[in-house]
Amino acid sequence: MNSNILVLGATGKTGSRVMTQLQKKGIEPRVGSRNASPSFDWNNKETWVHALKDIERVYITFYPDLAVPGAKEAIESFTYLAKELGVKKVVLLSGKGETEAEACEKIIMTSGINYTIVRASWFNQNWSESFFLEPILAGDVALPLSDVLIPFVDADDIAEVASTVLLDDTYNGEIIEVTGPELITFKDIVKTISNVSKRNLNFHEITLEQYVEGMKQMQVEADVVWLIEYLFSHVLTNPENQKITNDIEKVLGRKPKTFLAYATETAKTGVWQPIETNK
Repeated sequence: MNSNILVLGATGKTGSRVMTQLQKKGIEPRVGSRNASPSFDWNNKETWVHALKDIERVYITFYPDLAVPGAKEAIESFTYLAKELGVKKVVLLSGKGETEAEACEKIIMTSGINYTIVRASWFNQNWSESFFLEPILAGDVALPLSDVLIPFVDADDIAEVASTVLLDDTYNGEIIEVTGPELITFKDIVKTISNVSKRNLNFHEITLEQYVEGMKQMQVEADVVWLIEYLFSHVLTNPENQKITNDIEKVLGRKPKTFLAYATETAKTGVWQPIETNK
């Protein structure tokens, strides 16, 4: 059945999984992406009105991150419009330990619309679907802050929580903090991926300055370089981001996925095998 639910970032890491979760429940949400019809583009406010037509519930994820310049203003404008057009509830994907993200949360929380905030730690899928994949494929991973403990969380768990609270109004007004079940370092992660993918991955400890310079030399987009530098310098080292919660268990009635379980499943897909050996 068609529904009155809009999923923004519907082709992204969590949005695509929220779509799948809702479809499993027999719900066909409206796709919020630039290639959908009607299309949705954060950079084009005219698309927002069509995407929100007859919608009552929205899953909001902002690309590339709520911390980037302009995100707060976009969230403010979108929330105001959503309320005006009759949206009854929003679920915002936010980041743990991000001051800028918390400013966006406050906009939602004071909007007068029912809401649930899903505040997530770093995703496991950053290693298979995002910026850490390339160095894994190259066999050489050079990262700063290699001993910082991070409660990496699985995007499948985030999506299951998000889709649950989107439909269940008992979570209205709550902030759900989603983390994995353990604190792990970049070194631990590379070792785990090395083991499950049966590859000899080299890990190199570098400074944040060297990492940023390396991205610039590889001609990574300036806003992505800014974001990654911000995440490493402010978010990873924030004590708030180094705490494990049991919120996934509270919402789903089960423990969150371990990094090892994610890595074992992911290795079977072959995504971590370099092209020449993946024929």
